[in-house]
Amino acid sequence: MASSEIEIVSDASDQMNLEQPQNQSIVISDIFSATAYGDFSKLKKFVEEDGVSVMIPDGNGYYALQWASLNNFPDIAQYIIQHGADANATDHMKQTALHWAAVRGSIAVAGVLLQNGAQVEAADMNGYRAVHIAAQYGQTAFLNFIVAKFHAEFDVPDNDGRSPLHWAAYKGFADTVRLLLFRDASQERQDKEGCTPLHWAAYQGNVEVCTVLVYAGTKEELIVKDSTGLTPVQIASDKGHRSLTSFLLRAQHAQGISWKDRVFSGKLSFVGYAPILFFIIVITTLMFINTILLASNLPKVTAVVGLWGWTAVSISFCTVLMLIRCSSKDPGFIKFARGTGHFTDTEDPLLNVDLNNPAISLRDWSQLCPTCKIIRPTRSKHCPVCKHCVEQFDHHCPWISNCVGKRNKWDFFIFVFMGTSIAFLGAVVGFHRLWTSAPVLQDEEIWIHHLVVQHPGAVVFMFVDAIILISCGTLMTAQLYQISRNITTNELSNRARYGYLHGPDGRFHNPYDRGLLKNCSDFFIRGYTDDLIAHPPS
Repeated sequence: MASSEIEIVSDASDQMNLEQPQNQSIVISDIFSATAYGDFSKLKKFVEEDGVSVMIPDGNGYYALQWASLNNFPDIAQYIIQHGADANATDHMKQTALHWAAVRGSIAVAGVLLQNGAQVEAADMNGYRAVHIAAQYGQTAFLNFIVAKFHAEFDVPDNDGRSPLHWAAYKGFADTVRLLLFRDASQERQDKEGCTPLHWAAYQGNVEVCTVLVYAGTKEELIVKDSTGLTPVQIASDKGHRSLTSFLLRAQHAQGISWKDRVFSGKLSFVGYAPILFFIIVITTLMFINTILLASNLPKVTAVVGLWGWTAVSISFCTVLMLIRCSSKDPGFIKFARGTGHFTDTEDPLLNVDLNNPAISLRDWSQLCPTCKIIRPTRSKHCPVCKHCVEQFDHHCPWISNCVGKRNKWDFFIFVFMGTSIAFLGAVVGFHRLWTSAPVLQDEEIWIHHLVVQHPGAVVFMFVDAIILISCGTLMTAQLYQISRNITTNELSNRARYGYLHGPDGRFHNPYDRGLLKNCSDFFIRGYTDDLIAHPPS
């Protein structure tokens, strides 16, 4: 990778920061300031009374239509075009008004320009089209508009071989990256320096963008080398992005392990620790029976102890069945649309979706899944292990080899509750049996030493059982808390970056919390909780 960074080459970029004036004393002296500040009455005076032409550029070579496009004044843009302005007129950088509209995402003006003959594929001196400019400035809604409605080519390279995805990855605009990947923009494309979008994201240390690219891509993007022989992992390491380097290394290692996919297939796919957990339950149950209940060197089992002991064994059997159920049950996989990202007017899933509303755009763009090609519900998330989006995603549990989501969270909780119950009963029965089995000890002999010598199998069982009890008990407590608040593990872990979990003041706010009783009754009676907003932020 070259040592110099990518630069957005545009002489106009420094002048593209004109805002509508708050100070009314600013003098509007010509059609350019009138269009830049949106003073329609002054513009009409200059054109209709003074006879000023809208087709002549200013001293810097910029047209009035460009200034109106930059600041999103569609009425003024329409007026200027009606009075002879060329929608495809270019400045000295060969940039059109559509390029300028892309800088700030002026969607309304873009519609006016394109409906009046503006060329959506017009390229400037650097080969930048409107899609490149939109990607460089993170104007995701604008990019979607010209692609969905006017069929702009979203994967075209500029003069340096960089596509909009390269630019969005370099600039760190994760939402734009999601949109481009949703439409099947190529992650494998290499620019003139041999860099893929992942190279540029790693160069800048953009963790979120790298995460999106890695989850939506394949192993090839992780190991491809640029013209200097560096992979994205090596670039991140050279730039000192330690956490990103660790993430990319883990992703490279994980995607390199493919034997699981070859050996295991089908819906009930024991990928993960589910087989191990299955044998742990079976083995600890057998240990409990042999070393605690039926041990020959322990006193005869009383009726009460036998009742609780064999109850624990029965629950253990049910726990195995529940493990199989949790592993095989659909957690809430959302069906996705297979195929390419080149949609028609009737097929394009984003054509008629209102993603331009500032109040909801940030949330909705993050819900685009570039892998499943769906606009997933707000509380859903794509699982990189299961390769599906999961409704009300809680977490991927390797111990059940499945995700925990809306459709199997109740089963998962019952499974954890059963595990906690049998561990607790095993601990109580085991402790009682060992405590009552110790003879009157001599002064130099301690009770623990006696147990280790006389009952080593029982001691091993009690140790393993204690680990299971602590693990299951902690997990059950955490799940109970989340159920009572109607919030998922994923939402708790990522609450800082989920916009829908924050109120207007920026503080944490769970809009789905309906109160303790309602949350618990919905979950335990119906088996799930609603995604309907109960308490909108005030």
